[in-house]
Amino acid sequence: MSAMQTFAPPVVATAGSTDADAPLVVLLHGRGSHEREILRLADHLPVGPTYAAVRAPIAEGGGYAWFANRGIGRPVAESLRATMDWFRDWLDGVAPAGRPVVLIGFSGGAAFAGGLLLDDPGRYAGAAILYGTLPFDAGVPTTPGRLAGVPVVVAQGEHDSVIPRELLDRTWNYLLADAGAATLARRDPVGHGIAAPALATVAGWLRERLALVADRVRPTPSPRTWTRPPGGQLPPPVGPARR
Repeated sequence: MSAMQTFAPPVVATAGSTDADAPLVVLLHGRGSHEREILRLADHLPVGPTYAAVRAPIAEGGGYAWFANRGIGRPVAESLRATMDWFRDWLDGVAPAGRPVVLIGFSGGAAFAGGLLLDDPGRYAGAAILYGTLPFDAGVPTTPGRLAGVPVVVAQGEHDSVIPRELLDRTWNYLLADAGAATLARRDPVGHGIAAPALATVAGWLRERLALVADRVRPTPSPRTWTRPPGGQLPPPVGPARR
């Protein structure tokens, strides 16, 4: 049974550019029907990309939040796999090869974004893991060097009482060390909510990522410029002829 047979088509709210070639920033909330809520982040993020908030297809645990729960095991791993396949079916339809994609996940949405990134690091131009945990022991690789060179932002609240502290610490330590990612990390004296300085950090990071992506896809001018010689004739050679 395919993921598309298992789940209904995605419910997606969008903002920003309507250009089908613009970079795509996917916003993932921890709760099932809060896509409009997390889409408001686009008001504080750079102009230019398309922002798409994708509703989780499962109701258990409130949506993507289920993947951040304790009790990780085979049922969660199987559900994560099915949900990632469902998401990729949608993503590959709206962002074919060549269209940059950045993931931004909050709370349980961070766990799902982290799962997508760990499953296929080369697919994404970067990811922000906000006030959540990576889906450890849920069927995606968390081996040393798995995210080598991948740009990542991790933001956490020092007083977060929603996500278990041991999982926050494990996520923090992995992204800053073993993962090999190019990680920008910050902790703020808040609970389970995005602090204004953290959001500003994400905005600045995303702006830099978009600028780098634009540089990579911008055509490089030819190193040579050919012009027609005066009178249409080449000048005579100078020096002895070579045989």
